[in-house]
Amino acid sequence: MTSLASGSILYLDNVNVSFDGFKALNTLSFVIEPGEMRAIIGPNGAGKTTMMDVVTGKTRPDTGDILFEGETDLTALDEATIAELGIGRKFQKPTVFESHTVYDNLELALKSDRRARKVLFARPNGEERERIGHVLETIRLQDLRTETAANLSHGQKQWLEIGMLLAQEPKLLLVDEPAAGMTDAETAETAILLREIARTQSVVVVEHDMGFVRDLGVRVTVLHEGQVLAEGSMDEVSNNEQVIEVYLGR
Repeated sequence: MTSLASGSILYLDNVNVSFDGFKALNTLSFVIEPGEMRAIIGPNGAGKTTMMDVVTGKTRPDTGDILFEGETDLTALDEATIAELGIGRKFQKPTVFESHTVYDNLELALKSDRRARKVLFARPNGEERERIGHVLETIRLQDLRTETAANLSHGQKQWLEIGMLLAQEPKLLLVDEPAAGMTDAETAETAILLREIARTQSVVVVEHDMGFVRDLGVRVTVLHEGQVLAEGSMDEVSNNEQVIEVYLGR
């Protein structure tokens, strides 16, 4: 094991995935440090979704190493086990319990005994109520705690789903296009929200909105044809001739 792997929260090395002859990931390698927020960008078909799929156990890589916290081999685990380890994933389309209140959504998401009887009958204890209150404040929904989720705006539903992940106390969050469909004000607030979350958790953000990525102010990894094309600040990758040619355009 390299020193890069042992000191990382997420380590991918020479990961390959093929679907019917199409190479979705091609010797993909990159490292996420503990406490880091990283933005992942790239054209459609670059491998961004497949990358998240192999990290979360939805897809098995053909070859390659994927390590969590420097030692746990994620390629040998299923989705539920990976989630229990502390890896949370937010998909592009928010999936919240629309008929429940904001508070109830967070309560259902708490990292606790998920057996049916516990979920149906147990009420949150003081520590759990405190955790829900902190999450509500983080996701800007404390004043809407009794609102039914169906009545939230699209952006607020995105925040609620992020909050549902936070309630489970993940060590690493994978967030897919959080700014999609948001108003300008919600997009700006989401960048602030993610920066706040990154103070205590590692975050990987997959995004197409370059203005939003710039607002995050983090290191950017550009994927193309299933491998890393470039890495650096937003200014650095924006001025990279290869990135301009295959993704950003002139």
